[in-house]
Amino acid sequence: MKIKPLGKRILAKKIEEESRTTSGGIVLPESAKSDKVVRAKVLAVGTDEKFTVKKGNEILVSSFAGTEIEVEGDKLLLVKETDVLAIIE
Repeated sequence: MKIKPLGKRILAKKIEEESRTTSGGIVLPESAKSDKVVRAKVLAVGTDEKFTVKKGNEILVSSFAGTEIEVEGDKLLLVKETDVLAIIE
């Protein structure tokens, strides 16, 4: 399935971090993570002509920004360009 975001929206794939463990070897569940930002890789940009981010950039977005969708087993994020906090270089 091919998804093309409209307007000033960005389609990005969440970059999953490896599981977190404490120094004692206890694996922390997803709910115990206190991340306030999500790292993602831009897969597609919307139909608007001027974008700061480009396909292939790694970005940081707020963990509560955008809409999370699942396509063919991949967790994707559909966010507005204004929700992008930073581009990772």
